[in-house]
This record gives sequence, structure tokens and C-alpha cells, in this order.
Amino acid sequence: MVLSKTQRIAGVSFAAVALILFFVFKPSALPVDSGDVQRGPLEITLDAEGVTRVNDRFIIAAPVTGKLVRTKFEEGDSVRKGMMVAAILPPELNTREYREASAKAASARAVYDEAIARERRAMLNFAQAERHSGRYRRLYSEGAVSKEVFEVADNETGVLKKEVEAARSGVKGAQFNFEALQAMVDGKISGKPVSVVSPVDGRILKIHEKSERVINAGSPIVDIGDPSAIEIVLDVLSSDAVRVQPGNRVVIRDWGGEKELQGAVKTIDPAAFTKISALGIEEKRVNIIAVLKEYEPLLGDNFRIQAKIVLREAAHVLQVPVSSLFRGKDEWHLFVIENGKAVERKVKLGMRGTFQAEVLAGVKEGEKVVVHPTNVLTNGMRVKAQE
Repeated sequence: MVLSKTQRIAGVSFAAVALILFFVFKPSALPVDSGDVQRGPLEITLDAEGVTRVNDRFIIAAPVTGKLVRTKFEEGDSVRKGMMVAAILPPELNTREYREASAKAASARAVYDEAIARERRAMLNFAQAERHSGRYRRLYSEGAVSKEVFEVADNETGVLKKEVEAARSGVKGAQFNFEALQAMVDGKISGKPVSVVSPVDGRILKIHEKSERVINAGSPIVDIGDPSAIEIVLDVLSSDAVRVQPGNRVVIRDWGGEKELQGAVKTIDPAAFTKISALGIEEKRVNIIAVLKEYEPLLGDNFRIQAKIVLREAAHVLQVPVSSLFRGKDEWHLFVIENGKAVERKVKLGMRGTFQAEVLAGVKEGEKVVVHPTNVLTNGMRVKAQE
């Protein structure tokens, strides 16, 4: 059948219009962010905030109530074991207090003398009873006295021996009481300061009381420790603390220095504590104690730091960005970019870090995946990858 010229022109025009409509209404490729499937090191970390503290910190407190003499030390000064770090002058007694204390000491002295007299009397009675017992023992062996008479004399000796022991204990108790009361009187009126010495070699970390004033017994005066023995205290959620093990690597950052510091977990506290979060929520948190591998002189006591605890790590694993993953019905899925189209695949994951996740099956090294896939993206849709 031979088409006329008019029919041929109409057919060409229809094909041209159809082609134009196809390109006009053809959906454009969806622009998407992309990432690479690559091999490299992967770490599973736990971020935490904490502070530094000196290990084996000694808080020196006032042994007596009195006036603290102004100290000449400054924070950071070195001290040696046995060196006096503070002096406390006990308050002097007024007339009424002195008379009262002196009377108590005199009363204790009288009780002490009375206890000595009782001891001497008990010793004399015991010595006499021993002689009687020895005499009755000889008479009983000769048959001159009955067994009952001998046993009475022997029992009386045993009773008097116990009285001597009790009298000796009474003498010691009275002596200690008298010496304590007398020392109180002598110390209050002597005017000699009580020395507070350092128990260890170290440096003064903090001076609680520097100026001269009256303080009570037990009040903290100075803190002493070794600044080179620094440990890190990190508090984390109790649900995260169960994943931490002693020996885990710790990376300290944002502490003020230019380099990151390396450390290791020393211990995990066995008990949690309650802390109010910034949102006003009560949280159960646990302290993780870490130690530095190398001493850092710029890092002092009670410095704020940021750290990450490395829970697991691998040197060479196949991985994809975590942001490319989404949950399917029962498995993890992602979109792989193939020939300009997004192809949905199931993947099997291993370790999962903050930004990267290990892939055990489902993708190959070098492939590109869609990062942050949107809800409009479907399997087979044309996409335009953007780095």
C-alpha cells in the first residue's frame, strides 16, 4: 500500500509530537547523596565527658580545735614526708575553765592514788592467803586437817589473786584518765602550737584555709598528692557501662592541648549514682576510671576533658556509611547505584560504629550507595549521584 504525501507528513508529525511529549513528561533523575563501599579501620566507641583527678589524694584535716596560723605555702609547692604544712594554736583556758579542768585533773589524781592503795592491799591479802594455803597443804598431806579445810584455803587464794588482777587494771585505767585530763590542762595553757605534717612526698594541690582563723577539729586544711599520678573519671549511662571492660583503649581529646592523649580503662565502679540530665531526666550513671599511658604535665587536677572509649576495633573491614542503612521487615537494606538507578539490596552487618558500619554480605568494595535515602526513593528509580 502506497501512502500519499499527506499521510506521510501526518505520520512524521505524529512521531515527532510523541517524541517531544516523551521527553517533556519523562521523569528527571532524583539527585541523591552518595558514599563509597570501602575497606579500612573501624572503631566502636562510647563518647563520655569527665574530669581528671590525682590518684592517692590526701586531705589533711585539723587534729584539734584552735586558731590556724597563716600558712606560708602556696598551691603547687612541693612538700616532703614529715614536713609541717600547718600549725594550730589551741585556745587558752579562762579562769573558770582552768579551775574546772584543774579540779578534774586533781580528782583523777585522787582516784589514781586510791587505785594504787587498793592494789597494794589486794597484793598483801593475796600474799597472806598464799602462805595460809601452803601451810594447810602441808597439814593436809600429814593428815592433820581435813580436805574441806584445805580446799577452802586454796579457793580463798584464787579469789584474792583475781582481786589483785582487777586492782591492777583499775590502776591503769585511773592512770590513763589522769594523764588525759592533765595533758588537757597543760596543753591549753602551754601556748605551743600543734603541728600538722605531710604524710607523703608530693605537692600541695589545694589550700582550704589559708588565712588565720579559728577552725574546728576535723576541718580540711590542705590537699596533698602527686600531680604526675593522674587518672580520668568518666561518667556514662549504666546501660553503656556494661559494655566497657578493663583494658579498653581510651582516647582523650578536647582537654586544651593540641594532641590526643592515649589511656586505658582501669576499673568500673560497682555502684551507680543518680544524675539529673540537661533535660531534667533522672539517669543512672556509672564512673569509669581510666589512666594515662604517658604523663602530660599540662594536664592538672580536676580538668574537664572529652574522651571516647574504644569498645571494639578492627584494622581492615568492608564498611558503608551508617546513614545509608534503613531497616526492612527483618533485615537491613540500602540502595546501590547501578547504571544511574537505585537498586535496593539486603545486607548483613557486623560491627556498627558512629558513622560507619561493617558489611559482611550484600555489597562489594568500590560500589556507590545512596546516603540519607528519602521516602520517595524506590527500587529501580533513576538517580543522579552527588558526592
